Amino acid sequence: MDVGVTVSFVFAAERRQLILEMVRANGAVSLRELARVVQTSEVTVRRDVRALEAEGLLDRRHGGAVLPGGFTRESGFPQKSHLATAEKTAIADLAAGLVEEGEAIVVGAGTTTQELARRLARVPGLTVVTNSLLVAQALAHANRVEVVMTGGTLRGSNYALVGSGAEQSLQGLRVSRAFLSGSGLTAERGLSTSNMLSASVDRALVQAAAEVVVLADHTKLGTDTMFQTVPTDVITRLVTDEPPAHDDRAATELQALADQGVQIAVTGATGGPSGNAGGDAPAPARPARRDMRDVPLPGPRRGVPGGTSLRGPAAVLGEQPPGSERARVADLRRR
Repeated sequence: MDVGVTVSFVFAAERRQLILEMVRANGAVSLRELARVVQTSEVTVRRDVRALEAEGLLDRRHGGAVLPGGFTRESGFPQKSHLATAEKTAIADLAAGLVEEGEAIVVGAGTTTQELARRLARVPGLTVVTNSLLVAQALAHANRVEVVMTGGTLRGSNYALVGSGAEQSLQGLRVSRAFLSGSGLTAERGLSTSNMLSASVDRALVQAAAEVVVLADHTKLGTDTMFQTVPTDVITRLVTDEPPAHDDRAATELQALADQGVQIAVTGATGGPSGNAGGDAPAPARPARRDMRDVPLPGPRRGVPGGTSLRGPAAVLGEQPPGSERARVADLRRR
């Protein structure tokens, strides 16, 4: 009997050591990924993470684990690119279906928005304004897509342009939608990130858009980080993946977001589309919208500060009437 207890303890210790090494290497890892690597259930992994947190070796976050001090620490691009990859590709597939021909949009920095950019390469007449080198690279060879980059100072950890140059280049710009991701999302505070410069540019991107679409996988739901970028009442739509069945906190957060007027588009990343996680060829740009499961808005949305109504058809690139997308794009390019 004692031998059995000892063996069980050794297995647990080895498992926890591996979990700790993964978190140290990546900065943040989802429970789903930890369970896959250590070849056990998410229930067991959650128990291991609690034990490691009690020892002060890591911090639990909704749906995963991060290094201590995760409120201010931000993982670099190499670490983020390996986190929740299936969920991000499914979210990108779904979000691409929101983009129309001839539209002008802004796309912020992030691994999920990079996946979105790969899927936008085949949308004719599209104009994409971005501060992300990775988004621009994904669209560099798209013949029918015009890419407009902000100015600014390069922030190497996420290959994004930040600072006053980036913010000033966005002044006077008006586009139909902004697609943004971040480090955390809560109904109480909205979208947030760990870096002050990134947060400031994201706020400038929001000011340029008539609608704001947040791309966030379930591991970010319920996570709050240091700098707010988009308040909840400014978020038009959230595109996310299906939280695990046992993840009551994510489901509660989604309901709270819907109660505050955010449209929720959910895709089942576990058994859904896998997307094109790393290849050069873009995935189909227009997935079927019937995959969306939208939670209806309980009431009218408030407008973007300093902007027009998020639902008004004339809120796209100024005051031109509906149906004149090419005129709007031409207007943007003249500016």
